[in-house]
Amino acid sequence: MAFSLLSLTPSFFGRNPKIAPLISQKCRGSVTYVASTKIFGSSTNRRSGNYQPCLWSDDDLQLLRSNYKGHEYAKQVEELKGKVKMVLNDIVEHDRLLDQLEMIDNLQRLGVAYHFDDEINNMLGNIFENSNNQMRKKNLHATALEFRLLREYGYHSSPEVFECFRDKRGGFRPSLCKDIKAMLSLYEASYYCFEGESIMEAAWRFTTENLGHVKCDMDPILAVQVRHAMELPLQWRMPRLEARWYIDVYKRRADSNPIVLQLAKLDFNVLQALHQEELKDMSSWWNHTGLGEKLSFARNRLVESFLWTVGIAFKPEFGSCRKTLTKAIALITVIDDIYDVYGTLDELQLFTEAVERWDIKAMKKLPDYMKICFLALYNTVNEMAYDILKEQGHDVTSNLKKAWVDLLRSYMLEARWYHSGYTPTFEEYMENAWISITGPLVVTQASLFVTNKINEKELGFLESYPELLHWSSVIFRLQDDLGTSPDELKRGDVTKSIQCYMHGNGVPEEAAREHIKNLMREAWKKVNVHRATASPLSQTAIGIILNLVRTAHCFYQHGDGHGSQNHKTKHHAMSLLFDPIPL
Repeated sequence: MAFSLLSLTPSFFGRNPKIAPLISQKCRGSVTYVASTKIFGSSTNRRSGNYQPCLWSDDDLQLLRSNYKGHEYAKQVEELKGKVKMVLNDIVEHDRLLDQLEMIDNLQRLGVAYHFDDEINNMLGNIFENSNNQMRKKNLHATALEFRLLREYGYHSSPEVFECFRDKRGGFRPSLCKDIKAMLSLYEASYYCFEGESIMEAAWRFTTENLGHVKCDMDPILAVQVRHAMELPLQWRMPRLEARWYIDVYKRRADSNPIVLQLAKLDFNVLQALHQEELKDMSSWWNHTGLGEKLSFARNRLVESFLWTVGIAFKPEFGSCRKTLTKAIALITVIDDIYDVYGTLDELQLFTEAVERWDIKAMKKLPDYMKICFLALYNTVNEMAYDILKEQGHDVTSNLKKAWVDLLRSYMLEARWYHSGYTPTFEEYMENAWISITGPLVVTQASLFVTNKINEKELGFLESYPELLHWSSVIFRLQDDLGTSPDELKRGDVTKSIQCYMHGNGVPEEAAREHIKNLMREAWKKVNVHRATASPLSQTAIGIILNLVRTAHCFYQHGDGHGSQNHKTKHHAMSLLFDPIPL
């Protein structure tokens, strides 16, 4: 089967869902039932997700203390920034192209590039205007690094720059394999490929095959970087986690700049201290809602919810965005469990209708356990809208409501599929699943809280679910399914993309998973194209969309990092939120 997914158009299919004729095939997995579960006096047989309890209590989080708060450390950061700017000026004045490119790359990976946006844009602008440098014809590392950085910052960089490294048959010269550093740079550049770019596709095949067979006697630092890249390319990595990892690698390099390294360490710790204070506030909010205690059947994932927001928007000025997104993701987690596991079909229909009406009177028909959830959602979203109205004079209630209604309608369709025993086709599933993965809701809400002034044109464009948002959500969904599908099927969830493809095409799971991975890489090419296409979206909004996908790769690369609390998620939380870097 060809990449039929890639022909789908970004529209919402769940508004008035018409269930296809039921078929006998059922894929429900093993389900645990809890007999006569009582929540708020309601008694009926319910399924259970058998979720693990939360790892961090509110009491634990309120005890968090950082040594890196206060004016003293902020002043040190400013002093180090000034010294790094002097280093950048010196590199530019001496017109050292490769030094400029490598410094920009290091600043990005170390997580401090946001302090030098003007300097980096000026450097890349000059590099782009003077792109006839002869070094590009001799140095594959420099050429690949320049290509990737220019594309990342929105410049049109042509794959033709790699022609001089190809042989008469169009393949990359085998002799290039001896230069592992250059191969690694070309590999990372290949993930910025657009659709139809045969040169970049050839670069991906060439580097993937050859880097997978590098010798063990190479430079140990370079070997670590190769293994890291082959596990997940830089383009797909969550920036904050990459910074934490790269600081450890950079300090071991002989060519590391001690001033840059010191800035990266201190800035990481100062930001971590800020994030800790926000996390404590969010934990108090979550504890106050009572959802974790009252709806014990659902996942209690406050820390994980906050970790998502650090992946999406880590910069210090985005604190309001992180807090509102944490609330949204925590609520999404509970509501998802109601639809996927706990609620009956009739109850789910009532809850969906109540949110569609967005009327407190609609609560009356809900069972008791749903009332507290509805009221928490209603109050939280209205409070968000109130804050924006108060600060900016713009009423976004209808915008927020629309995003939630679209999400719950997609949940409702999946619930109908499950309760009727219907296995959708792969195409049917994906037409709905890119909405149910929550990407549109998260991006819409985040875009409202990263600015002090609502851009109505941008907001309207996002609500039309543009191609960039659509394909990013497709990747989010596919990565989620690859990581969570086994656990979700065991607890009796709707069949996922892997099972739908297996059922529709008669292939084993391994082949289906490989197909999904290929689809994900193809969808990334579309994201690259639409990222570079002119639109009303700000660079901040585009960054949010891309970072959401990257954070999804992080959470689901090694299983269900949000639901099952695997060791990787715990490690990520400890390294980003709790453990400072020794200076």
